[in-house]
Amino acid sequence: MAEGELKLLGLWGSQFVNRVRMILEQKGLSYEYFEENFVNKSELLLKHNPVHKKVPVLIHGDRAICESLVILQYIDENWSGTGPPVLPANPYDRAIARFWAAYVDDKLLPLLIDTLKAETEEAKAEIIAGVHAVLEMLEGAFKKCSAGKSFFGGDSIGYLDVTLGSYLAWIRAEERISGAKLLDETKIPSLTEWGNRFLAADCVKKVLPSVERVEALARMLIAKEKSSRLAN
Repeated sequence: MAEGELKLLGLWGSQFVNRVRMILEQKGLSYEYFEENFVNKSELLLKHNPVHKKVPVLIHGDRAICESLVILQYIDENWSGTGPPVLPANPYDRAIARFWAAYVDDKLLPLLIDTLKAETEEAKAEIIAGVHAVLEMLEGAFKKCSAGKSFFGGDSIGYLDVTLGSYLAWIRAEERISGAKLLDETKIPSLTEWGNRFLAADCVKKVLPSVERVEALARMLIAKEKSSRLAN
């Protein structure tokens, strides 16, 4: 392992934090985890991420690395000889993995947030249709990237797996809240099977919060959003 102790600043419900933790676990890297306060940010966070003041932040010795996808690439390069690779070895395959990871965060995240904010059934239905469209695109991406293997990364969980997989608990929680089926195995059978394999992996089970816990957090955020709208 490269020299220098590892610290990770995070929040338990953050998919951005959890994807980093999954890779640290899969690599077998020892690290100290610091749970941040959503409202009262620590001096450690403000010191090491003065630009965005957000988690995750990986502190390696006296150096700080911010932004989850940047952190994943740093881990892959710095501990290339430890555990499974995070990104594919082939430069083209690496570029494709980065493309789809950006697609997940750019397209899926805003829709999941909007699902919680939707005030009418019509608005909710339109947003859910958008989620289905994104997941169907990712179904096709999985078939191409996996080349018939278990994960986007091949035989082991990798960069794109943890990027998308970090949303699974939130997707299931939103299904419970909205009553809509977002992960529809009749439309995305390969992605559904991938999700089951992903959730069964040890590095995921150690990190990903339960659907029940995420649902409780989501309902609290919905209540705060409604209260804020009423106040204004």
